[in-house]
Amino acid sequence: MPSGIARVKSNDTRSGIEARLRCLEAVLARDGTGAAVQRIETHMSWVLVGERQVLKLKKPVRSPFVDFSTVEARERNARQEVRLNRRLAPRIYLGVLALQEENGVLRAVPEDRLSSAGPVVDWVVLMQRLPPERMLDQVIARGELRPSDIDAILGILVPFYRTATPARVTEGDYVMRMRDELLRNRGMLEKPEFGLSRAGALLDRMAHAITQHENLLRQRVAQARIVDGHGDLRPEHIALTDPPVVIDALEFDDRLREVDPFDELCFLGLECAMAGDPSVGPRLQAEMASALQDAPAPQLPMLYTAGRALLRARLSVAHLLDPEVRMPLKWLPQASRYLDHAADALERMERYPASRGP
Repeated sequence: MPSGIARVKSNDTRSGIEARLRCLEAVLARDGTGAAVQRIETHMSWVLVGERQVLKLKKPVRSPFVDFSTVEARERNARQEVRLNRRLAPRIYLGVLALQEENGVLRAVPEDRLSSAGPVVDWVVLMQRLPPERMLDQVIARGELRPSDIDAILGILVPFYRTATPARVTEGDYVMRMRDELLRNRGMLEKPEFGLSRAGALLDRMAHAITQHENLLRQRVAQARIVDGHGDLRPEHIALTDPPVVIDALEFDDRLREVDPFDELCFLGLECAMAGDPSVGPRLQAEMASALQDAPAPQLPMLYTAGRALLRARLSVAHLLDPEVRMPLKWLPQASRYLDHAADALERMERYPASRGP
């Protein structure tokens, strides 16, 4: 935990996000050599990157999907984030800090140094900073990925999935979630302002594929293959350190982590292909099938890949609806690349006949 206490005066620390960010920046600046602290804003969080450590502060947002509008909710989420991510990155997630207001001064305080003199106005996740050059997406972009790196990733993912808690999801719910995701994708990708004229046909093919292979999805549930996984397994969340670590598991909705391991590996493979190396996914899937003694039907990875690609296309264009669009020229070309991957997966899958019941 950071030593000492950072103090920032503010006229309204209870509601002032800027005061909280400056307080946290003071913590990180003191922990390093004086280098500037980087602020990164996402839809739901502020991430402050120092020389040695990282602090994550949730925004007090409320939507149909999440509710971080109260201090208590943000505390629960911070603790959940630490607990879940210690499964795959035990030495990276250091704990939580409280932001406490006392006599008009805002302090960032380790839990064991909290006083009763003032209210806690927020909670923050404290992490060890990882070397950015060792993140999997950056290693792929430089063309430096080695076979031993894939072995190292498997070395942490195999025991993770082998011992993961089985998800409490029914066969019907599992299939319905995929269909609901398809409806959300359609609602976004078919908006005329995006001009993605081929999206409708791809979505129709995906709907037909789910129906054709529904039995395979139900079998995965019946065989207890759906587990409490990571939920957002992307190359930018994997650090090829010694040993490797995986960060940023989804913590705010348990249902998003109720996944087939091969769905997550298809997602990782898709994102590695987008980063420049399409060989990663197939090797991970083959090695995982051998390690878990679990070989899903060949149509399933293609179905999972198509679904993930359509989802990522949707999330890409959704950025264009933000009040202030960052990097506006990025999102439509990126969505189009994801649609290419969806089309390829669907085309390969359509060469197989419809799956039969047990």
